[in-house]
Amino acid sequence: MELGEGKVAVVTGAGSGIGLALSHAFAAVGCSVVLADVQIDALEKAAHAVGEHGPDTLAVRTDVSSAEQVEELARSTIDRFGAVHAVCNNAGVAGGGDPWLGPIETWEWTMGVNFWGVVHGVRAFLPHLVMSGGGHIVNTASMAGLYPGLAGAYDASKHAVVALTENLYNTVQAAQMPIGVSCLCPGWVRTGIAEAERNWPSEFGDLTPRDAGAQVGWDYLKRAIDEGMPPAAVADLVVDAIGADRYWIFPHPEWVEEIAMERWHRVAEGLDPSPPEEMPGLPPRSQMLAEVMAAMGMTSPGE
Repeated sequence: MELGEGKVAVVTGAGSGIGLALSHAFAAVGCSVVLADVQIDALEKAAHAVGEHGPDTLAVRTDVSSAEQVEELARSTIDRFGAVHAVCNNAGVAGGGDPWLGPIETWEWTMGVNFWGVVHGVRAFLPHLVMSGGGHIVNTASMAGLYPGLAGAYDASKHAVVALTENLYNTVQAAQMPIGVSCLCPGWVRTGIAEAERNWPSEFGDLTPRDAGAQVGWDYLKRAIDEGMPPAAVADLVVDAIGADRYWIFPHPEWVEEIAMERWHRVAEGLDPSPPEEMPGLPPRSQMLAEVMAAMGMTSPGE
């Protein structure tokens, strides 16, 4: 699909990171942009900055875990612009506590935003995309959707996004709908997702502090993100994929070749999971495990 003047793009999680970069990229090629985010101050600042490109913008505070709020986002888009052509279900969170021993709200928050937010976005906007004469949906998954092992709830949510997006693609192809579909699977990107807990819902109560061992891993994760790809580079790949009607978007193709493919080969051979010793952007796994155990006052095996 050709982007440009007369086209309307909707981006969730538009207040920062990849979402903000996508909003800038769409506006830069002449699209009107609807920005949605749960954090109102970041949303207003983003809308002002994106508006400086010239095209019209609309900011709608939206908690994507709520079907009603996403449906209101779609109504607001159509009321303002009369059509919609590109929808990026991009809002995402990470953190929230230990997935196995911590509060169940860790799962409810992560799945609510990362998984249900995408479901709500597709269901709310798909009919409008068809009625607008066609368009494109981009769902933000992650390399964690192709290779698990970093965080239980986050990995599960991103695997679900990969699965639902492929099902959506197969459905629109079989039905011959004029809708393109893309699945975005980035690795480390310089975003604020490591600070996503700033938007932890108050109705879930207080956050449970990380223990010393978990903090070791979280600090390395934050460093990898801080040293990651600029969000603007990811946004450029998304705009290109929409124009080329390309399904997979891999900002870090080496992760697919070096990490995900190895896992898939082990699955095909019926072998037990075996996390790699080396992961891009992180210290060796054995080093991290030793530091975690030391932080918890435990002795590493063999010592």
